[in-house]
Amino acid sequence: MHRLAELDRRFLWHPFTQMRDWLRREPIVLVEGQGTVVRDVHGREYLDANSSIWTNLHGHNHPQLNAAVREQLKKIAHTSALGLANEPASLLAERLVEMTNPGQQANASEASARSATGSHLLRKVFFSDDGSTAMEVALKLAYEFARRSRRSNKPKFLSLENAYHGDTVGAVALGHIDLFHQRYRGLVFKTDKVMSPYCYRCRFNRAVPERADARDYRKCHWECLEVFERKLKIQRRKGNAYAAFVFEPLVQGAAGMIAQPSGWLKEATGIAREHGALLLADEVMTGFGRTGTAALRQESAPQTKTSHPKGSGSTHRAEQRRDTPFLLACQRENVQPDFVALAKGLTGGYLPMAATLTTQKIFDAFLGKYEEFKTFFHGHSFTGNQLGAAVALSNLKLLETPNSSNARRVLETTLTAELKRLWARSKVGDIRQVGLCVGVELVKSWRTREPFSLRERAGIRVCEAMSRRGVLTRPIGNVVVLMPPYCSTKAQVQKMVSAMDEAIAEVL
Repeated sequence: MHRLAELDRRFLWHPFTQMRDWLRREPIVLVEGQGTVVRDVHGREYLDANSSIWTNLHGHNHPQLNAAVREQLKKIAHTSALGLANEPASLLAERLVEMTNPGQQANASEASARSATGSHLLRKVFFSDDGSTAMEVALKLAYEFARRSRRSNKPKFLSLENAYHGDTVGAVALGHIDLFHQRYRGLVFKTDKVMSPYCYRCRFNRAVPERADARDYRKCHWECLEVFERKLKIQRRKGNAYAAFVFEPLVQGAAGMIAQPSGWLKEATGIAREHGALLLADEVMTGFGRTGTAALRQESAPQTKTSHPKGSGSTHRAEQRRDTPFLLACQRENVQPDFVALAKGLTGGYLPMAATLTTQKIFDAFLGKYEEFKTFFHGHSFTGNQLGAAVALSNLKLLETPNSSNARRVLETTLTAELKRLWARSKVGDIRQVGLCVGVELVKSWRTREPFSLRERAGIRVCEAMSRRGVLTRPIGNVVVLMPPYCSTKAQVQKMVSAMDEAIAEVL
């Protein structure tokens, strides 16, 4: 065993890892990478098929991102944001406001941003360290804003079943995955949940299984939206509307890549607004082009209400407008939230950095005289770190180049084509793709949708077999994830899917 592997086993405690299993074998110790390829201490090469847990956008060791870090290091690495400003953070805040307000709206004056028409513009940026802290910031702001605006004395939050929004205590309160969150319930405040639009396992979906994405052949009357609206109505009748509806747009990542049918997000957020809830979008995983770059053609959910087997679900792979390179998932359904949490891909996977964006109206609620103590009492030592901000600026420049936009479109098309071969496997129940996010759900039989028990370790065993074939990824229970860097070639994508295909055949 390599000395570095021994040191890891002796001293390190890995996240979301059953360490008893970890200690039984020599871990893969990665030491270098180039593009989609990473290498271990023994010189073995692997494809990074989940972008280093969904963070790496452009590949490893990217020359432009490397240069951004080096240039900033020549100036200064870090100064505090408590009472001081800095150049890269100021420039990055401007760029993020532009990115999250498509068109010319970002240039609106503060007076315009306070008006009725501009009240949902995202104008203010609070920097933090990672996705959990970005969500913690949004949660605290929404809570205190609800109190200060007299919307509620006891603010409550609504999120989706199987929600995961991070591991800080506030973020855990918003989560509803018992495996991750149940044992910490005694530490957190109570939040409400409502059903996810999980078409493959929806109790309202009357369609028999087919060899296709369940969103394509679902047979329902959009009952999930009716349940959602009923939940909001009940809370509002109590005289205490939800402070915010918290959601991952288009796809719930840690829930198992639960992909929302086209139109659901637009309708659900519209209903939430009608019932007095602010919108808190967790774009930690979905942001920066990960869910695709163009607007979606909308289904009109409440009007459709069709029971035809191909009806309401048949257009989720919507026709794209090629001239609209949106970088946020919300923008694909023309949803403008009151809070957006960003992290993971913000720095292209280089450095830990996060941002929470919100509106002028919410910012104004924290303005006052010194002695009024209306300050937002929250902060981080590395808020607005110069190295992180500098590489994030370079990352955004890369994302907006025609070459990058085209590469993402080609990669999405390649993934769609290559994934078709997996339908031949009887243990593949559903394949869910949203842009460059893929979840392959493994089942005992596709005809019955019967899941594997966790003790069977189906997803882990498949991923272990993939690693033996030179492809690295992580499962979410029985769902195997593919989320390749944007620089991945057609041949590399083919190898990723082939490795999964062979691994399923070998293991299951």
